[in-house]
Amino acid sequence: MRKLRVAILISGRGSNMQALIGAAQAAGYPAEIVLVISNRPDAAGLALAEKAGVPTRIVDHKAYPSREEFDAALEEALVAARPDVVAFAGFMRILTTPFIERLRGKAVNIHPSLLPLYKGLKPQQQALDAGATESGCTVHWVTPGVDEGPIIAQARVPVLPGDTADTLAARILTEEHKLYPRAIAMIARGEASFPD
Repeated sequence: MRKLRVAILISGRGSNMQALIGAAQAAGYPAEIVLVISNRPDAAGLALAEKAGVPTRIVDHKAYPSREEFDAALEEALVAARPDVVAFAGFMRILTTPFIERLRGKAVNIHPSLLPLYKGLKPQQQALDAGATESGCTVHWVTPGVDEGPIIAQARVPVLPGDTADTLAARILTEEHKLYPRAIAMIARGEASFPD
């Protein structure tokens, strides 16, 4: 059976990228990681991907005068790798709507909240400020609206007394590392697809 080809976009340490690479190294996992792209040359995740034998590319957003030109360079790098799915893993760039539309049904993201709650930045603090008793993480299809795409899978985490944004984020991250590989496997096996 042909494995799902996955490209990963990162901006930093790449812990979710590592979880996906680790899952893909297991015999029988239905996806393979074909490329890791970072928009930051100093992203720690690049060295980790290289160490795991995964090809890497840097598409530095600072090298392009406009979002459109950055997106064009990013798209060129992706097209060359021929991925079936593009997984955003701590990728901290807002992409243009036309680019996102061209990735429709091919791009996924993981977000540290139970969407549709607490979209955008600092969702763990948003959950604490709202007095939530639980939070978690969501893998969803990427659409032009930030954190608004159709949900693929979620994992729940209790909010404990005395939690800070950091302690809650650490517990959620543990679940993210399990959920993201599971969601990619669901897509590879045809158990999840972008709704028509």
